[in-house]
Amino acid sequence: VQLVESGGGLVQAGDSLRLSCAASGGTFSSYAMGWFRQPPGKEREFVAVIRWSGGSTDYADSVKGRFTISRDSAKNTLFLQMNTLKPEDTDVYYCAATRSGTLYNIKYYYSGSSRYDYWGQGTQVTVSS
Repeated sequence: VQLVESGGGLVQAGDSLRLSCAASGGTFSSYAMGWFRQPPGKEREFVAVIRWSGGSTDYADSVKGRFTISRDSAKNTLFLQMNTLKPEDTDVYYCAATRSGTLYNIKYYYSGSSRYDYWGQGTQVTVSS
């Protein structure tokens, strides 16, 4: 499975940005896919997750109401719509996929980075104040 992120960039506080993650090399109906971000020198932090089949979602408290995760099953593409961006959203954002996407409660289980089997290379998001 390969995951390739795109859509990062430099924006101002209050702006919007949409990240994409093109997935290939697998059949994703039983997967869950998520977005994480990693501040310099810190561990990867959960942002959002979506169950590929059914579309159930979960979000980190810090992004609820501002970010929306979605997927296009026909194109095997994951999205993260980020609105009302803040300087503290500045990070490298990673797309991740787990084969165990239908086995556990969408709330809580998939917020741990160790739950995921595949990772993209990351895309930088910078929000200026």
